[in-house]
Amino acid sequence: MCGIAGFIGFANNAELAARANKIQQHRGPDNQTVWNDGYLAFAHQRLSIIDLSEAANQPQHKHNLAIVFNGEIYNYKELQAKLISEKQVAFKTSSDTEVVLEMFRNYGAESLNYLIGMFTFAIYNKDSQELFIARDHFGIKPLFYTRINGGFAFSSELKTLVGIPGFNKTINAKSLVSCLNYIWISGNETMFNDCYKLPPAHYMTFSPAGEMKIVQYWDLKEQVIDRSAADVSSTADDVANTVELSVKRHMVADVPVSCFLSGGLDSSLISVLAKKSNEHLSTYTIGTEDKDKSVEKMPDDERYAAMLAQQFGFNHHVITISPDIIKDLPFMVRHLDEPIGDPAAINTYLICKAAREKGVKVLLSGMGADEIFFGYRRQKATMMALRYNRLPGPLKYIIAKTVNLLPVKISGKGFKFGRWAKRFISFATMPLNEAYMRSYSYYDTNGLKDLVKKEYWAGVDAINKEHADIFNAKFKGDAINQICNTDISMFMLGLNLTYSDRASMAASVEVRVPFIDRLVVTKAMEIPGELKIRKGVSKFILKKAAEKWLPHDIIYRPKASFGAPIRSWISNDLRLMVDELLSEESVNKRGLVNYNIVKKLITDDRNGTADNAYQIYQLLTLELWCREYIDEHPGYQTLNDQINEKQQYIS
Repeated sequence: MCGIAGFIGFANNAELAARANKIQQHRGPDNQTVWNDGYLAFAHQRLSIIDLSEAANQPQHKHNLAIVFNGEIYNYKELQAKLISEKQVAFKTSSDTEVVLEMFRNYGAESLNYLIGMFTFAIYNKDSQELFIARDHFGIKPLFYTRINGGFAFSSELKTLVGIPGFNKTINAKSLVSCLNYIWISGNETMFNDCYKLPPAHYMTFSPAGEMKIVQYWDLKEQVIDRSAADVSSTADDVANTVELSVKRHMVADVPVSCFLSGGLDSSLISVLAKKSNEHLSTYTIGTEDKDKSVEKMPDDERYAAMLAQQFGFNHHVITISPDIIKDLPFMVRHLDEPIGDPAAINTYLICKAAREKGVKVLLSGMGADEIFFGYRRQKATMMALRYNRLPGPLKYIIAKTVNLLPVKISGKGFKFGRWAKRFISFATMPLNEAYMRSYSYYDTNGLKDLVKKEYWAGVDAINKEHADIFNAKFKGDAINQICNTDISMFMLGLNLTYSDRASMAASVEVRVPFIDRLVVTKAMEIPGELKIRKGVSKFILKKAAEKWLPHDIIYRPKASFGAPIRSWISNDLRLMVDELLSEESVNKRGLVNYNIVKKLITDDRNGTADNAYQIYQLLTLELWCREYIDEHPGYQTLNDQINEKQQYIS
């Protein structure tokens, strides 16, 4: 796990590469190197995981090739054996980086079909001066690129590119609307025009003539295998075997590998399987302070995690998070590179930071299982809407009127049923694609156009079209797999993988995701939707597979999100920051959204008639992001001092 960057066609290539090493040092604190041949400059920041020797530092040079690599190839030992046997390759290191380089040298772009892992890498041919860049199958590792005044640059982090003189800082309309609607950015654009992400499962070539070509090398096949209801047992066995093999592969490392453990199905399954490869497995669980639990119901992860840890003998650690949210939010915005309004990123950073202080470099996560096995409440709610629409019209009218009268807070405490019911009614009568989009959107089309300035309205139509195209692209006739496939392409990529990578790397920790493995995802998407939810039980087939290893109470416990006490923060800790950053003067000066809508969001949230905590948190995130990435003079310290002063005065 590392950070990479490269620069072509700038007068100060080497200087930009040296600067990239400083900006991205958290991604690779063990070694930073710059290499420059006058045409191209590479920067590499190394977090040593496989082959800890200096010989494995990067860029690595062999034959006429140079490589910078970020990620891990879990089947690199098998590929190394293949290269020795079939191509008589002599290896200088025991690193997966050298295996990637030799695979490319011997098989070209076809080598990507052999790689099982997470990666972005760039290989430079010193003779032809051609550059080849590739990104893994699901976009687990990031890769940004841009062209500026004839120059070309790529990097693991957006902030590295933003500092290049001449970088275009005009706002991309679709990305602005996307970040407000979803609280994350969909697609391969960034917040800036002329700056992009290399799509997952694609590679890019860049020639000395400046010709750039982007090619898709893999796509998830639409190949659902017809399985009868009696075939549950064999299907569960297939899933169990595939997940078990994936976890075993993900344990490859020359440093200890630990696990996140929430006590839920996914992380528990990963942890129990990881224990097979590491008898002394360490696990890490987040604890929440009582003051935050008083505002909103938080999942009882600690109890379930402790139960599992005792049964299986994990070296278990509970890390009670107590964020200084006024300082942590600006810090997280800076590291996320994009205005991502999910506070789970802060939790991820804090637990990774605590684990790193105990010497941990690698953590396994259960991320991805909900997307591919149908585990989210909103997925289930969308299918429930199909049944709701069969009710008589007058009855639906009465239900909707009643739900709209429900409060979302009672005596300052969150009322979860009210929140869920209002969200359900907001999309229940829509066509399936629109209903699913609305289930995780924070505004409808009219609401978005009311919120953003008119010059960004094109972004509203763009995100609607994007979602419809993805939703309708595959698995027609199987609504459950249509939903899963949409989540793989959008939610998993745009939010979960994005914040997980950037928050964990901010703490210099590698997070691995065994469920987001090419073979696991392929297997999951061959399973018909009717085996993913049965009699109201979500992730039915994964739960049947997990019965081989886990106790019933863990498998069938209530669904719990990996979240944060956002409503507590908005109501208390961040209240003064909301007043400062989302004031009429601040909002109008920024010129992206309409203040009257912002004011209503805040007012309705504070009087308990609407739950707008996430919308307000995202607007805070967006303003902080603008100060960091556009204004260049964020003045966080001044802002924090002012807020702390006011809080002390109030108390």
